[in-house]
Formats: sequence, structure tokens, C-alpha cells
Amino acid sequence: MASNIPEESTSFVGRRDELRRVNIELAQHRLITLTGPGGVGKTRIAMRAAAAAATRHPDGVRWADLWPLQGDRLLPAAVCDAVGLSDHTARMPVAALCDWLSDKRMLLVLDSCEHLVDSCRDLIGDLLTAAPLLTVLITSRQPLDVVGEWITEVEPLSVEGDNEALALFRERAGAAAPGLRLTDPAHAVAAAAICRRLEGIPLALELAGAQLADSSPERVAERLNSRFEALAGDPSARPPRHRTLRTAIGWSHELCAPLERLLWARLSVFRGTFDEESAQSVCAGGPLSPQDVRTALAGLAAKSVISREGQRFSMLDTLREYGRLWLAELGEVGTLADRHAEHFLGFGRRADAGWLGPDQVRWYERVAEAHVDLCTALDHLLVADPERAQELSACIGFFWSCCRHLHEARGYLERALAARLAPSPARTRALWMLGVALLFQGDLDTADELGRQCSRAAREEGDAEAMLAAGYLVGLTHLMAGRPLAGYTVADHVLGPMPDAPFDSAARLRCHIVRIFALTALGKLTEARAEAAELRRDCVAHGEYWARSYADYQLSLIALLQGRPQDSAGHARAMLAAKQAIGDNFGIALGLDLLAAAVAAQGNGESAAVVYGTGQAYWRTVGHPQRGTPELRAVREECEQRARAAIGDKAYADAYRRGTEARPETSLARVLAGDL
Repeated sequence: MASNIPEESTSFVGRRDELRRVNIELAQHRLITLTGPGGVGKTRIAMRAAAAAATRHPDGVRWADLWPLQGDRLLPAAVCDAVGLSDHTARMPVAALCDWLSDKRMLLVLDSCEHLVDSCRDLIGDLLTAAPLLTVLITSRQPLDVVGEWITEVEPLSVEGDNEALALFRERAGAAAPGLRLTDPAHAVAAAAICRRLEGIPLALELAGAQLADSSPERVAERLNSRFEALAGDPSARPPRHRTLRTAIGWSHELCAPLERLLWARLSVFRGTFDEESAQSVCAGGPLSPQDVRTALAGLAAKSVISREGQRFSMLDTLREYGRLWLAELGEVGTLADRHAEHFLGFGRRADAGWLGPDQVRWYERVAEAHVDLCTALDHLLVADPERAQELSACIGFFWSCCRHLHEARGYLERALAARLAPSPARTRALWMLGVALLFQGDLDTADELGRQCSRAAREEGDAEAMLAAGYLVGLTHLMAGRPLAGYTVADHVLGPMPDAPFDSAARLRCHIVRIFALTALGKLTEARAEAAELRRDCVAHGEYWARSYADYQLSLIALLQGRPQDSAGHARAMLAAKQAIGDNFGIALGLDLLAAAVAAQGNGESAAVVYGTGQAYWRTVGHPQRGTPELRAVREECEQRARAAIGDKAYADAYRRGTEARPETSLARVLAGDL
């Protein structure tokens, strides 16, 4: 069953009645909202309830974290990511989502909607109308107020009777202080008092439990009680549980070392997860050295202020909000926003430089991990320094355009270019990247015009790399428009006379791919095969995947055209493995079409039909019924004819349907394993 529900990093305590109730509600209603104050446990209940309901949703459970989003601009993109849609069309993202979900029997979970209530209300209304089999579960501190919304208030853990609060506190105490025996009478009395004082709010209990690493339950209870008494006259208008949680967070903040408190405030600038390198780069300064950041990260993790998963850290939004308040008190909001943007501009430059090297796949992963913070940096630079926004959007645009974020790439590039019109190398690069994004969306005319603008600007600037980049865009546009001779002429011209060094630059390598594609389309198969094989060997030696995948694609197509279907299938599978490594669904769809043709040419009609159906499923994830290079159209038609002739129309239709209806990732795994 397809699911991307986050893994639980700590044990789950109690909540049997709540889970039973939500399970019934999910079977009876299409929109269920779990409401309650921050830290009360809405997310954990949603995770458990969604997992329990998975078998009732054949198209799976898909989870979207909304807490990292700052404003509603990225809301549709976040949901597209969650449901596996990487749309390559020029449609509005909401329209693409509605179309994608229209026939899905899916449970969609949107976690932490409170800061996007209006936008979520509109989006969910559209989705529920367009997708009659869709069920939506959301968590929010306030309801959406949508017709048909079923609201379930999540209460804190019980502090009497079965005392789930005490059970949770004991669990967390055991993790913080393994040798502590809360069954000892004095400890037991103190633990019960802590749970009552914190009113059973799970996050407050987590923070209190973490303090037992270096304090006794009696001392924790005493300090906590003193703080509540000190705040008894607080005129705050917040409901009592909001005050209780805020008091518990403030108490945990006071118990942090001074440098830990400073880091807590500064870390609030990150919208998503972060690693130690990013924390040091953005947060070090003044009394906080890079080594201090490392030490303070460990301290905050031990106190449950941040959590660690592998090499990355995260902070609950409730705790991040508290950190932002202190950042404002320190007067560092603007400074940290500048540092954050500067860091991610540097990150983008390193990613761009690393695209060509042996860490290419890892850079695709790192750019994906940093997506929300890259967007945050771009939003800041669009106002503070538009030329740098142009540079950053161009640096990461190729990563985004290939893998799931084509709409965001285009949107940020257009905004950056509109924010600053003065000519510069950064603007030329952004124009080029916008042209690539538009080309991938099928707007060939505008892409061609932008390519010519880039060529003129590159000549004026005397920038050889920009000339190669423009040549790639113009040449690829010709290819996709069915003009291979023009594409070859452009690529050959900018590459210059042989001998050539493809790995001198990323743009040069991409131009080689255009020339090989053009040679194949022109029927010069022997020449194309020789160039593709040589380029593939170089790519393997350099640890490069993107160009290698397209060299394999051409070698597969050439082998098929030359009557070597077994070789063709081998190269197609190699292409698919590379495309899977970088997460390029468009490339996977192309490769599956070619593999289906190769399998059909070997006489296996049933497997060809399944692979062809799997390819169709991947084409849908990029928003196209089917699209590829022009020379592949005839190959597709021949594939279907051969497969139908081998097994008959009915068997072909049944096998094709199995391919389209199976989970795409599962079918791809079978393909790569050689089972199809």
C-alpha cells in the first residue's frame, strides 16, 4: 500500500479511545479535522489513525507536512509532492492536482494547517469536489469551517484513572534517565504532580521528562510549581492549556544553558530540517562559535527541544514559534534572515558546481532536503537582493526542473527576472534556466526566443559558458520541435572542432547530449552509437548520472533500430536505474516506453504490455498522457503492434491494465530487478 506517513521516532502511549473514534469517522466522513492546542498530540494521533485506515484506501495514504510553509504560495506544491505528482505541464498546480486525484481512492493527510486556514479551505474544497473517492484528514489548531467538515477535538492525556499522562512521562523519563525508578514513593508522588500541573499535554510532558537527565523528579516538580505560582497573575487572554504549554516551554527555555537559548532562537530561522553544517553557518556568531553550535545542538536534542533523524535535525513548530519570539527580542530577525539567505545562496552555488561531479546524485538529494529553506532564501532575496535571487534560482533550477519542482522553478525565475531588469551574467543565466523550464512544459516558442536572447547576451558579455548553455537550450528546442538537423547544427557549432572535452563544463556536456540525440534522429546511427558509448564511458569514470542516463537512452534506441533488442533492453534498464537515482519521473517514463519496445521485439508481449502500462502510469505523474522525442512515436506504435500480435488484444489489454493500476514504484523495482 502506497504510504509516506512519517516514521514514529518515540513510543506511542494510550489514545485507544481517540483512535477508535477517528477510525470510525474516517469510514463515515470525507473531511475530518483534528483540532486542539499545539503540543496536544494531534499529529501522532493522525499518524496512527492514517496507518490503521490504509487498507480501506487502495491508492494509499499520502502525508503532507504543512508546518514548514511560510505563506500559501507553496501549498499546492507541497500536496503535489505528497501525492507523487511532478507535473510538467503549464497548467495551474491546483488544476493538475484535481485531475491527478480525480479517480483516486486515497487518504490525504495535511498536518498543521492552522497558519494556512483560508488557503487550505479553498484547496480542500476543490479537491473534494474533483475527487469523489478522496478522504482528507487534517490537523489544525482551528477548524477550516468547510461544509461537511467533521471536527474532533483532541484532548490532553488523562491524569486520573488509567493516567496516560503518567505512562508517557515514565516512558520519557526512562529514555532521559535510564537508572531512575519512578516507582519509588517520593518519585512517584512528584511524577504525578508534574503530570497534573502540566494538564496531560504531551509536549509539555516530553520537555519535563527530558529534564530528568540531570535533575530529580522532586526538583523538577518544585521548579515547575514555582514557575506556575509566579505566573498566577498573568493577565494573558490565552485559554488555560495554551498558557500551560507556553509556561512549560518557557520553563524548559530557562533551564537551557545561555548558548543553548541563543541557538534555539537562531535555529527558528530554518523552515524545514537542517544539518549541523547549516546550523553552524547560519547560527554561529558573537558568543556562539561553530564548536559551541555543535555542543548546543547536542544539549537541545537532549532536552527534546530538537529531534535528530540521521544527520538532520528538526524542531516542532510550537517550539520554533517560541524561538522566533526570542529572536525578535534579541533584535536579530533581519540579521538571521540575511545569514540564512547567504548560506543557501552558497549552498546553491556548491550544488551547481557539484552537478557535474561524482556527488551528483547526492546533490539531488540535498537540494530536495533543503527545498523549503531554499524557497525561504529566495523569498528573502527577491526583496533584499534580486540579482542574487536570479543567481540562486538559476543555480538550483536544473535540479528542480528535472525532479518534481518545475512549477516552482518557473515561478521563482519569473519573479526574480521581473524584480531586476538590468543586464548581468546572473540575469542571463536565469533567462536560460527559465527557457529550459518552459521547454520542459512544452512552450517551445518562448523557450526558443529565450535561447536566442541568451545567445545575444552571452556574446555581448564574452561568456563562453553562457554561449554553450544557450546552444543547449536552442538545440534542444529544435529537437523537441522535430528539427534534428537544426539541433545538430547549433550543438556542433557551439561545441567547436574536435577533439573536445565534455567534462570541461556542465553546459558542454549537455550540448553533447543534444548532438547525439540529433545524430540518431538524422539516421546516423553508427556515428551516434560511437559518440554515445564514448560519452557513457566518460560519465561512468566521473560518477555522473544525468548525461549517462541519456547516453544509455540513445544506445538503447539505436540498438532497437539496428535489430539488437536484448542490448536495447539492457541500456533501457541502465537508464531507468540512473533516472531513479536522481528522481526524474519524466526520464523514467521515457525509459519505460523504450524498454517496452525492446521487450516486445524479443517476443514477450505480456511483459511488454505491463511495462508499457507502467510507463503510462509514470507519464500521468508528469501530467502528460504520453510525450517524448519525436522519433519515439513510431517505436511506441510498433511496440504495441508487436505485443498485441504476440498475445492477442484481450491479453494485451489485461496486462496493460495491470501495469497502469499497479503502484508505479513497485513496478519499476520489478523492472530493474529483471522480473519484467
